Amino acid sequence: MNLQDKTILITGATGGIGCAFSQRLAEQGARLILVGRNSAKLAQESSLISATLSLPVNRQPVPVAADIATDEGLETVVQACSEQGVDVLINNAGSQLFGFYEEQSPAAIAHLVQLNLVAPMLLTSLLLPLLHSRPEAAIVNIGSTFGSIGHPAFVAYSASKFGLRGFSEALRRELSGSTVKVHYLAPRATRTALNDDQVVAMNEALGNAMDDPLLVADELVRLLGGKRGGNRFLGCPEKLFVRINSLLPGLVDRALAKQLGTIRHFAGSDSRDSNSVHNCITNPHTAHKP
Repeated sequence: MNLQDKTILITGATGGIGCAFSQRLAEQGARLILVGRNSAKLAQESSLISATLSLPVNRQPVPVAADIATDEGLETVVQACSEQGVDVLINNAGSQLFGFYEEQSPAAIAHLVQLNLVAPMLLTSLLLPLLHSRPEAAIVNIGSTFGSIGHPAFVAYSASKFGLRGFSEALRRELSGSTVKVHYLAPRATRTALNDDQVVAMNEALGNAMDDPLLVADELVRLLGGKRGGNRFLGCPEKLFVRINSLLPGLVDRALAKQLGTIRHFAGSDSRDSNSVHNCITNPHTAHKP
């Protein structure tokens, strides 16, 4: 797909990865619809992109303040797309919970699943008629390495991303032969402000690399430029671990069991502020992933 003059909707547009997506896609000549909950941040991001690239008024990003975890928010986004048109949907918004599952509240778990899995499914369903009307269109679901490798201290998050990966696979097969391509992009750990000190320290202790958000955005551009839908996993050895886990999960079980003491040190409630453990951290999808 040539991204020049394509209208691209990005949910979770004001977070680290969302901002990187916006920057790279605007550089490719795409017209952006930026969705997030904070109208001030959306306006700031839109103004920055417009000023940096000297965009004319008719090419400037369209900010849409909406919470896609609600029916009202979904309706707001669909209305904007009906007015502006849409060629590409990027389901990037999400939340994470870092900490042990038994210490997390049912409300936080339910919100995470709603935002990470249910909202992308519903938004995709609502926008498919518009996408089908385009000569070529695409859906990109932003997953995670943890959507293929269940990881301690990210249990609910992993479950939601496993679901998003399954949704992407099934929808891609269902839409085979249509003009709509379905992609699943799975970053590993990414350096953003949302990663708190404990998560960063744990990644360092475990030797997990953390990518710059612009690296993820560059992969997104390459993925959209391809002719086929499919999955793309970022990072080595993470891509190898994904394959090993699918074929020989017992090996990964044993490897993670050896790391559990280190994970417990950083993720246990005794080493974290109680609010960070029990509250759902809403983000434009940047805080997780090995």
